Amino acid sequence: MTAIQPALDGTLPTPDTGLSYAEWADQVRPAFVAAAQSGRRFTSYEIAAENNLPEPANAKADWGNFVQSLAREGLIEDAGTDRSARRTSERSRVAVWRGTRAAQAGRIA
Repeated sequence: MTAIQPALDGTLPTPDTGLSYAEWADQVRPAFVAAAQSGRRFTSYEIAAENNLPEPANAKADWGNFVQSLAREGLIEDAGTDRSARRTSERSRVAVWRGTRAAQAGRIA
């Protein structure tokens, strides 16, 4: 049995899912589409935590790249910033998003 060493903050390393970025993005996208269609304000961490979404291979870059791609597609738009609810983030500033009018009306998904 192999022991897993926790990080200094007590969290365990994320296991490698073996998914490519495209496969991971396809897997998490439906949760973000649903959030965009709801019209509520959200952070990417809130959606990931609420839906128990898997972490990407490169979590420091992939979450940001993913939500930026949703914004470029016109699914979500910038709704300001807030303090992160992620336990390990030290309450750093993060982007807050909301669905565009087209997403809320179901014209884009």
